[in-house]
Amino acid sequence: MEYEEPLFFRVMEYAAHADGDIVDMVSGNPDWGSPPAVAEGLHEYADTGGREFQYPPSEGLRELREEIAARRQVDESQVIVTNGGGEANYLAMGRALERNAGDEVVMTDPVYPYYPGKTTMLGGTQRFVETAADGSLDPEDVREAASEDTACILVNTPNNPTGAVYGEDAMREFVAIAEENDAILVSDEVYDHFDFSGEFASALQFDSPNRIVTNSFSKSLAITGFRVGYCIADEEHADPMKSRHMLTNVASSRPAQAAVLHALRETDADYYRESRELLRERVETFTAALDDAGAEYTTPDGAFYVMARFPDFPGTLENTYELIDEAGVAGMPGAGFGSARDDWLRFALVTPRVEEAADRLADYFA
Repeated sequence: MEYEEPLFFRVMEYAAHADGDIVDMVSGNPDWGSPPAVAEGLHEYADTGGREFQYPPSEGLRELREEIAARRQVDESQVIVTNGGGEANYLAMGRALERNAGDEVVMTDPVYPYYPGKTTMLGGTQRFVETAADGSLDPEDVREAASEDTACILVNTPNNPTGAVYGEDAMREFVAIAEENDAILVSDEVYDHFDFSGEFASALQFDSPNRIVTNSFSKSLAITGFRVGYCIADEEHADPMKSRHMLTNVASSRPAQAAVLHALRETDADYYRESRELLRERVETFTAALDDAGAEYTTPDGAFYVMARFPDFPGTLENTYELIDEAGVAGMPGAGFGSARDDWLRFALVTPRVEEAADRLADYFA
């Protein structure tokens, strides 16, 4: 699975040019709005001018790195502010592969398609471990796949596209497997604020030089366009990752970082709780209608995606286009996430029209 061109933008472009009214459930752009402190932070920054409009420190504003470090209970020197979670994963995977400790990246199937693409771009070899029907990942399957050729073990929790959440026991084992094979566990935790199960465990709970955690504010603060993410790594990895970051991007956006810093300081827990509750309700609404459509589906423990399989309707790109044209609902083909669920489709529940979309699907497959 090369994944040189993830299908997201191809599907979004098709939906944008389709006739009629289309409910967009393709990409994970939160629709519930950012906390007011994000805009407040931007307004405050706009009034600073002068030096504050110039390059920030390459590794990120010190105040933001200190805020992240305090929240994640790590040293500020371990934090690198990145251009979204995408660059954070690129830096972490690049570090794993440049250590001459193997060239394989072990990841799940189904998989977020940017991971295989980055692996290929970085000169690595993809190795896939199939998840269970509910999206859970058995550490023993990962242990069996890992070897002296393994440079990186990549996990995403809560998971896109399955919605699975990996608990403390699983994460402990993933860290241990990385240590056993002199590999780096890269734990992408961008959906950590969207855990419905209460079982989410960060890899940061386990002190090890063999783990790097990546995250982003894109989803949690509903600011996907700001491109502010971060990674946390021991200094032996953080220093070369900072060099790669500087050579690739010089620095991340200073106004976006300033706004995020203000929002972190001024936004209380109610904002995150309310967005979780909204998504929990949408999951219930959407899956109830999928029952009416006779579909098999995943019930996510976290994040905001549902995978569904409809009778005699495999999740190909062509069938995704058919749903856009005939049902007025745009999802993602399961084939875009690997081979294990290539007869499924994935829907992002980030639209206030979730119930309408579900009704359209139920009517189409009735």
